[in-house]
Amino acid sequence: MFENIIKNITRFISITPEEEKIFTDLLSCQTFPKKTVLLREGEICQFEGYIQKGCLRMYCLDDNGTEVTLLFAIEDWWISDIASFQEQKPSKVYIETLEDSEIYMLNPATKEKLLKEVPKFERVFRMLVQRNLSTLQSRLVNTISKTASDRYLEFIKVYPSIPQRVAQYYIASYLGVSKEFVSTIRKRLASKEK
Repeated sequence: MFENIIKNITRFISITPEEEKIFTDLLSCQTFPKKTVLLREGEICQFEGYIQKGCLRMYCLDDNGTEVTLLFAIEDWWISDIASFQEQKPSKVYIETLEDSEIYMLNPATKEKLLKEVPKFERVFRMLVQRNLSTLQSRLVNTISKTASDRYLEFIKVYPSIPQRVAQYYIASYLGVSKEFVSTIRKRLASKEK
């Protein structure tokens, strides 16, 4: 049942069977149907979640009330509003399931207990934050320095399964382009593959 999350964790640290039991006993396994909003703007994020199954997105609303997708998260990825979770302050984002999803969750109390009982987990969460920051920096650089076509190509390289799993308008909102542009570039790429 916990095989995937243990593999994810042991990329960063080695753990004993006792430490593994402490960790898995603190996890809450929850299932959510497609289109479930797990976090809304203004709420305080109460989870750090490992995605066992499913696809989620994090988004915010711009000044016009338009949804802007900030990231996608799929199996073997973690998702949370890190700032809201850590500082227990209101979130500026939404987190929503795009598919039926199964997520292993830690809340602030269970995470604190884990870090107290197995301090080496600090490294795991530090590495996850560093990876998240690296991903966001790359996205920012791409947004500033690449054309929309190049951003789409980079997107499908980073997220190869996402275009088959989510609606084009979510990808368009992630890239900052129209859904018509995504449709056009997909057709252009498909014709080159023939």
